[in-house]
Amino acid sequence: MSATVVLPDGVGIAHLPNQRHKIVSKRGARYTIMVCGESGVGKTTFVNTLFTSGIKDPKALHLRHKKQTEKTVEIDITKAELEEKNFSVKLAVIDTPGFGDYVNNRDSWLPIIEFLDDQHEAYMAQEQQPRRGGIIDMRVHVCLYFVRPNGHTLKPLDIEVMKQLGTRVNLIPVIAKADTLTPQDLAKFKRNILDVIHAQGIQVYSCPIESEDEDVTKTNQQIMDSMPFAVIGSTQDVSVNGRTVKGRQYSWGVAEVENEDHCDFKKLRNLLIRSHMHDLIDTTEENHYENYRQVQMETRKFGEKKVKKYENPKFKEKEEKLRMAFTEQVKKEESRFRQWEAQLVSERDRLNKDLEAQHAQIKAMETELEQLHQMAYRGGARR
Repeated sequence: MSATVVLPDGVGIAHLPNQRHKIVSKRGARYTIMVCGESGVGKTTFVNTLFTSGIKDPKALHLRHKKQTEKTVEIDITKAELEEKNFSVKLAVIDTPGFGDYVNNRDSWLPIIEFLDDQHEAYMAQEQQPRRGGIIDMRVHVCLYFVRPNGHTLKPLDIEVMKQLGTRVNLIPVIAKADTLTPQDLAKFKRNILDVIHAQGIQVYSCPIESEDEDVTKTNQQIMDSMPFAVIGSTQDVSVNGRTVKGRQYSWGVAEVENEDHCDFKKLRNLLIRSHMHDLIDTTEENHYENYRQVQMETRKFGEKKVKKYENPKFKEKEEKLRMAFTEQVKKEESRFRQWEAQLVSERDRLNKDLEAQHAQIKAMETELEQLHQMAYRGGARR
């Protein structure tokens, strides 16, 4: 005889999602976004528009750029803590100033790739410690690669960088300043970019589409159909038919940031911080980090330090110049030493000759003195 057990409210398998939601809400989340692209494509404006706050200061960034003397790609980290409906997010925004800004951009992406690998390495090292409380996690969960809205497709630099990024992080291509293109040109630009991505085998983020909820499935499909996302960034309030919206005012009208007929900003925002934030974090943990960890475990001994695979070509060039300068200085010092040595040998020979002459003179004087003594002795004996 079997008995039916009635569970109280809030207990049971059906309530696991609610319990999970409470745990996640209580813990909050660490979320790291990287923005990569040439200067002037609107990365800072996009970040501030995305989070509706001045997380990044364009003026401070400009001043820092002005002080930059070395022609190298830098890693700029901005941290903030956001809270919405009792859910806190410890946000980190990674910028890459200096990327793509020079005539020779050969290997300019290496500092970015090394930074991504270093975050996996740092997390793995902390996991191997006896006490793993308070682990600092700076692994990048998503990288937004900004493409300039000019030309017909991706540039060779874009292709090479996206190939490297796609194997290490959730990569999302973004067309910057979409309001500078007509709808027809924008649609053609998107198709060309997608063709290159498929032809070059570039790995880009693909969010899960299938869901029990048909509306969610439809929304996810619309998001994926919009890739690469064409965005407009603006923190300015403009008036449109009595409404105040974020956008850019032109002589022909207003380009609205959150109008899906104008750009894909709203879809990208939903993907990043609403519908797929957790999936981006999980994909980083389960795919990219695990791939890195597996490779390192197979090729390294326990506790062995990571071998630097990449070198900044700018630093390498500087090192080579220093090495050449050092070699040249050593050659000059060696030449100077040989001249000094030759002078010493010449001076030694001269002194030796002088010494021999003095010895000969002394001998002659001693002989003469001896003769004088003998003559004096003979003279005394005669007397």
